[in-house]
Amino acid sequence: MKKLFLMVVAIAAVSFASCGGNKAADAAKENAESIRVADSLKAVEAAAAEAQQVAETDTTATEGEQAKTEAEAK
Repeated sequence: MKKLFLMVVAIAAVSFASCGGNKAADAAKENAESIRVADSLKAVEAAAAEAQQVAETDTTATEGEQAKTEAEAK
């Protein structure tokens, strides 16, 4: 009976040990994911700013937009 009880206790101990959290690994994954998202957002914002700058310096684009709005107003 003692051996059976010790076997059950040993199995329970192994079960609890194997279910322990990987909190450090989970935190590292979350940190890496947030950095990746921030880098992606930064890249999108930079591309949008560059597109805006190109649009401002492109006279045909601004003249075309102005003509379009004037035509719609008539």
